[in-house]
Amino acid sequence: MTVMENQLNELRALAAGAENRRTDTGIPRVAMVQGAIPEHELSAVYEPMVNLILRGSKSMTVGDRVLHYCPANYFVMSIDLPAMGTIWPAASGEPYLAVALTLNPAIVASLLADLPETAHSKPAVAGFSVAAVTDELMDAWVRMLRLMDKPADIPALAPAYEREILFRVLQGPHGAMLRGIATPDTAMARVSRAIKLIRRDFAAPLPVESLAEKAMMSVSAFHRHFKAVTAMSPLQYQKRIRLLQARTLLTSGGKSVTAAAFEVGYESPTQFSREYARTFGLSPARDSSRIVAAMRRVEAGLPN
Repeated sequence: MTVMENQLNELRALAAGAENRRTDTGIPRVAMVQGAIPEHELSAVYEPMVNLILRGSKSMTVGDRVLHYCPANYFVMSIDLPAMGTIWPAASGEPYLAVALTLNPAIVASLLADLPETAHSKPAVAGFSVAAVTDELMDAWVRMLRLMDKPADIPALAPAYEREILFRVLQGPHGAMLRGIATPDTAMARVSRAIKLIRRDFAAPLPVESLAEKAMMSVSAFHRHFKAVTAMSPLQYQKRIRLLQARTLLTSGGKSVTAAAFEVGYESPTQFSREYARTFGLSPARDSSRIVAAMRRVEAGLPN
């Protein structure tokens, strides 16, 4: 058995208590998940993270790009992105299992001074990617998750292990991507600032010229960099945010299709329904009915 196989087996044992939803580990910014996650919960705005699959596999669809990854590699998302995920169990039938570390740009920035010059590379163009996992990165994850069994050690040791995980990522193919969010003048950081404004005012008309000005770019450069980072145009990004929010209003907020459409910023319920069906594969009414029925089955303890 290889070193990495031993590391994976230990990580699987440590994360065995994960549920089929985001499960707290007691370690700051570290969470785990296991099992069959409802499809609608995998369509969301994902926060910046390092995601490590321990068993099974996952695909992430962001804009027009689809990335697939498994225990042989790991996924990094450096900015807030609306995405659609799909998970699969292991070939043996054992459930999907994964851990994630939410990124803190301030911690990344504090590490940059410690990186050797040879680790620096050209700025990243995308805000998400997949790379091969290394023994060193896996070892840092093992020591981090071992803290779940020693909660008294978390305050002293978790910050050191978090820095090591991020340091290993910074040294690898994702290094430029992380530097981009921790360095104020990069295109990545400027696009990230614009994304925060879009998310805050997603229901309002999208002032692309104003966003470009706040990002200190020309409109054409802003469009180009935004698409490179997110795989979407600013308008497509806003539209996906609106549709995800509308889905929540329909399934958890009890809103009608028309009310949800207007609340998220659509002027035409017909256009809303058309774009909703194009994104999620069903009309708003049929999709929300399906999700609510699935949620009720889960609450009743029935198979989904």
